Amino acid sequence: MPQKVILIIDDDNRNIFALKAVLKAKGFDCLSALSAQEGFSIIEQNGNVAIVLMDMMMPDMDGYQAIAAMKKSAVMQNIPVLAVTAQAMVGDRERCLSAGATGYISKPINVDELLTQIENFTK
Repeated sequence: MPQKVILIIDDDNRNIFALKAVLKAKGFDCLSALSAQEGFSIIEQNGNVAIVLMDMMMPDMDGYQAIAAMKKSAVMQNIPVLAVTAQAMVGDRERCLSAGATGYISKPINVDELLTQIENFTK
């Protein structure tokens, strides 16, 4: 069975490193981008991205704008997006889902919850 490809879009290399370490140990293939635009290029070049882990607080294009752009793209609209945020505030989950995210998880990330959501959204 081919590995699921996970794209991590986050402007902080430390977050990318930590997520990649956990996900690779669980058998996933990981790609990463430091901006939404870079992430979009990766998706267009790599047609087998199974899910995107999207940091919601990034400069230039934040996660809300990025998810909205993905949902308008024929190439990207069907890829599940898991919103990842460190600024968990009341209403954030609903705001992320309203923006088009498939799921939501806050930092610090509960690895079991993350893996469950990835499996649920990439069946």
